[in-house]
Amino acid sequence: MGKHAEHSRKPLEYYDEETKEKFLPHVVEPSAGCDRTILALICEAYEEETITNDKGKEETRTVLRFQPRMAPVKCGVFPLLKNKPELVAKAREVQKMLTPLMNVFYDEGGAIGRRYRRQDEIGTPYGVTIDFDTLGEENPDLKDTVTIRERDSMKQERIAIKDLPMFLLEKIR
Repeated sequence: MGKHAEHSRKPLEYYDEETKEKFLPHVVEPSAGCDRTILALICEAYEEETITNDKGKEETRTVLRFQPRMAPVKCGVFPLLKNKPELVAKAREVQKMLTPLMNVFYDEGGAIGRRYRRQDEIGTPYGVTIDFDTLGEENPDLKDTVTIRERDSMKQERIAIKDLPMFLLEKIR
């Protein structure tokens, strides 16, 4: 049976030379399992976007836009600098506070922007940065606050550490 593609408006329509009939091949997929569901979620969430960084250079950002309740990791916790023990200690406190409530990923390697990008690539919806304002060194009004970054909009806001668990739980459910 010789099947040759016929050029038409329907690119998947084929013409059978022997029977002189047009047909549309199809498959009925009877199985539905966890692996196929996860593949569908990943395919739907995957995106590459071109953004302009602070220096005016265009770069490609890879992001998995999982719904927050579907994301395997809900929050990344980052001390601004890994060589400042007081920042690391406070970041570990925040990690310890959030871990019983959700999957949290702690990262202190590389520049903060690269850490955000790594979390974007795995679909983590929120990033929490512990910086010098958290310690209240320059501005006592900001003591015990953190910067929270939302993955999809990349917008950042300051929030009190004590309000962080409730804020995140409302967003991820």
